[in-house]
Amino acid sequence: MTRKARAARAARTTTAARSAARTSPRDRWTFDSFPDQSGRLAVVTGANSGIGYVTARELARRGAHVVLACRSQERGSGAMARLRAEVPGARVELRLLDLADLTSVRRFADGWSHDRLDLLVNNAGVAVVPFSRTADGFESQFGVNHLGTFALTGLLMPHLLAAPAPRVVTVSSEGQRFARFDLGNLDAERGYRPLFTYIQSKRANLYFATELQRRADAAGLGLRSMAVAPGLTRSNVLTGGANSARGRAYGALMRLLLRYAFRPTPDGARTSLYAATVPDLPGGSYVVPDGPFQLRGEPVLRRREHAIRDTATADRLWTLSERLTGVSYRIPTGTPARK
Repeated sequence: MTRKARAARAARTTTAARSAARTSPRDRWTFDSFPDQSGRLAVVTGANSGIGYVTARELARRGAHVVLACRSQERGSGAMARLRAEVPGARVELRLLDLADLTSVRRFADGWSHDRLDLLVNNAGVAVVPFSRTADGFESQFGVNHLGTFALTGLLMPHLLAAPAPRVVTVSSEGQRFARFDLGNLDAERGYRPLFTYIQSKRANLYFATELQRRADAAGLGLRSMAVAPGLTRSNVLTGGANSARGRAYGALMRLLLRYAFRPTPDGARTSLYAATVPDLPGGSYVVPDGPFQLRGEPVLRRREHAIRDTATADRLWTLSERLTGVSYRIPTGTPARK
């Protein structure tokens, strides 16, 4: 290839990278919009169904080596077989992970056998479930959605920092905008309301993602932490797991809502894939659908969000999370930022 041809190719690549990070609602971003992922090693939690499965599948379709981190051996194996049928030649593996059990989280991190981790997609979670506690005694929505995610990311941090351009994507929710975040009732100490507790846990996800970026920046690291809201999406999060025991009336109502009010699962995965793959997306980004109330639409960056600016609460939540999980982030200082 001549020097002129190489220069033209580089210019096209730069233009494509710049155009990928779009913020205009007039632009359409599809699974064909993101670049080749060959050489990237990714973990997607909750990858056996819903948004997590689609995220893992599309990363694998683009060449990434994807670890499906799932709670159930049976469901995880089924998802891996389905993925390989849909994407022949996909590089995928299954590893067991239960975010409701910190021993399982530590086992997953201790068993990491690769030399690095390029991408961690914190997707797994529970939603609006009846009251229960995790193996470690935490209210389940706070324990799984936030504390399990916080612990997993911290324990995998050495492997993330071994990668040339590590990225963490944490799935929050459009509902977090309505949370009245109460640091004194994160664990249902003063009563339990399923919906309130859920959206509070999703606000915690956004606080975590933005605080992780601030700490990485302060340490001069090249790690990029993003948060996303998927919008109303069809998945089994409202009908499976603990919600499956709510009875016929609840199941019928949820199936009706999912069919007519929620959008297809692949649409909900677009914000996760956008945050995971757009080359020039800045750390600390919050990616949401551009439609009314962030319920549906094209992935865009939302910068005017109270939680992003509320650094004091994010810092207090971080300190509390380290104490509750026993996981302290060993983020080195004075390390030159990676490009």
